[in-house]
Amino acid sequence: MNTEKHIIVTGSSGTSWKDAIVQTIAEASKTINNLSSVKILEQRAKISNDKITEYLVDLDLSFVIDKNRE
Repeated sequence: MNTEKHIIVTGSSGTSWKDAIVQTIAEASKTINNLSSVKILEQRAKISNDKITEYLVDLDLSFVIDKNRE
């Protein structure tokens, strides 16, 4: 049986929500092993001069706990 842990992280991009999601997962994978799923909790944006300047996402990342870790 696998046990998963969940963490909520926030990421951003100047390009798009999709890019914010992809970049946030890539950054989290540098320090978290065994990522298994993502749930997009919220998407929002910052606006300046009537244009979106930053795309923000809140993600629920899941990862499998390593049972063999000492």
